[in-house]
Amino acid sequence: MAKARAIRPNPAVAVPKTAMVMAAGLGKRMRPLTATRPKPLVEVAGKPLIDHVFDRLRAAGVERAVVNVHYLADVLEAHLAHRVKGIEVVVSDERAQLLETGGGLAHARDLLGDAPILCVNSDNLWIDGPVDAIVQLAQMWDADRMDALLLVVPLAQAHGHPGRGDFHLDAEGRIVRRRAPGRLAPFVYTGVQILNPAIIRDYPDGPFSTNLFWNRAIAAGRAYGVTHEGLWFDVGSPASIGMTEALLADG
Repeated sequence: MAKARAIRPNPAVAVPKTAMVMAAGLGKRMRPLTATRPKPLVEVAGKPLIDHVFDRLRAAGVERAVVNVHYLADVLEAHLAHRVKGIEVVVSDERAQLLETGGGLAHARDLLGDAPILCVNSDNLWIDGPVDAIVQLAQMWDADRMDALLLVVPLAQAHGHPGRGDFHLDAEGRIVRRRAPGRLAPFVYTGVQILNPAIIRDYPDGPFSTNLFWNRAIAAGRAYGVTHEGLWFDVGSPASIGMTEALLADG
């Protein structure tokens, strides 16, 4: 049997032009700050979380963002209309029902096109390492071998993250299994990924998790991870904001 090839950067691969920005969540862990504003508009280091994300998208060369909305949707749409510049924004409206991450992708499927898509959680905050993280992810993308390519960070470097890790990767970067109950896993998903939109199929009606698509890709040997070389912060609660800002202030 042929030996699996490690993923290697391909500078000729372009960053996806379209991104899906997941912004519809209720932000329960961030209460009371989310009582009057959606979580993506909570400020960290003087700027709403979603603005940090759009800064990264623009810097990487993304041209178009599909943003799903549900909780306090009017507030978020007004912010997108008046504050986001330099990138086309298309709203995927989930006011009628919160559809979770997988359901959000399915609901927006017709807006995403057929080329590989970048998918980013709107409450992410990361600092690039030697290479722009989105560019790094794009250069590692191999459509012949992948349906999902996740940006991951070592558990020990997941600042503010309360979990025990998400995935195990082999030497070639393939995601081989999830964390077992009661155990640790060495890598945490950062909320940034590239997906083959063809994987968004055969899904149930209503809300469901992206785990449905990931599980298929893992079972088929077509889910991979790339390790983030910079800083990443899980800004999930009010208490985590001060810790994140302190670490950012330290440089």
